[in-house]
Amino acid sequence: MASLSDIILQQVKGAAGNVEIPANIKDKVFSGISESVIGSLTQTAAKAGGIDQITQLLTGKASAATSPITALAGNLFKNNVASKLGLGAPTTNALTGLLPGVIGKLSGFIKDQDGDGDIDLKDILAALKGGGQAQKSASVLGMATSILGGFLKK
Repeated sequence: MASLSDIILQQVKGAAGNVEIPANIKDKVFSGISESVIGSLTQTAAKAGGIDQITQLLTGKASAATSPITALAGNLFKNNVASKLGLGAPTTNALTGLLPGVIGKLSGFIKDQDGDGDIDLKDILAALKGGGQAQKSASVLGMATSILGGFLKK
């Protein structure tokens, strides 16, 4: 089973086909978008009501186009990646414009993983971990999952 990070990166690469990105920074841009999505999920989880927002978004009950999670991912990308890579406003805007579609496609990734008949926090964490099969120590997702777990234990 692919990890959520792998799914995000695949969606980003597919969606970015029409955006002109300099070849020498393309991998950094794709990784930056993926990390921005994971960062927005992690930061949202730390907020009051954040888990509910994530659950609604990842189960398709909330629109990715109007989600504060998507807006946060766009801000993280603009501030932490695009500005450091020197991407111009047109390229940055085109790439952040892809985020609702990328995040929207994640809704099909979250399933009832623990067999209890609903999609809840346990299912989201299982998906983030890649069903326990992914080598999370080597991924951004492993870090995000541990951060999520730390916040949720409080």
